[in-house]
Amino acid sequence: MRVTKVGAMRICAICERSLLMGERAVRYAPEEGAELVDVCALCQEIAVEHGWLKEGTPTTPIVPGERKRRRRGLGELLGLRRDNGETLTPAEPILRRLSSEEVALLEVADLFNGSTYRRTVGGIAKSLGVAKASIIPLSGDAGEMAVTVAWDLSWYQYRVSPDSAQPVRLERRGHELEELEETFKAWNAHVEEEGRLVPEIARL
Repeated sequence: MRVTKVGAMRICAICERSLLMGERAVRYAPEEGAELVDVCALCQEIAVEHGWLKEGTPTTPIVPGERKRRRRGLGELLGLRRDNGETLTPAEPILRRLSSEEVALLEVADLFNGSTYRRTVGGIAKSLGVAKASIIPLSGDAGEMAVTVAWDLSWYQYRVSPDSAQPVRLERRGHELEELEETFKAWNAHVEEEGRLVPEIARL
């Protein structure tokens, strides 16, 4: 078994590289009020470009609203549009009404696609090829879901908490699919170009 628990080491929040002992990192908040995360020296420019707040700087984001602007919804991919912040409705009469479970899948995928992890998945996919993916609800009333992206040689699992200040975070990762519980192998999504997560939802 080669499962790596994220909490056991310091990892750059952008490139996900394990930081070496004694390696200097700067702490940033992905948005105002979010928990501080480590960013390695090579990724600090990326953090600034995305409006992340450096520890000790004023709390007003450098690029206000940038994060929400970058969250391009999956509605475009599925022929849907967002009428408000809570629901997705059909853009064309031929599309059926989405169930609450399907809406939840879209919202979770939308959060993931607006995070820096999408770029990480896209980069890995260029080396390892097409990935399998699943979006599975976690037990409890918090509405959290697990996003699992897997290849034959590697897998990553993210916890998505819609109501959290940092809604997407890397939970764990491993190298063999046998390490994953069967629950997370219900592949109900796929990964497109640039790491974009798309739930497999019937259009009609």
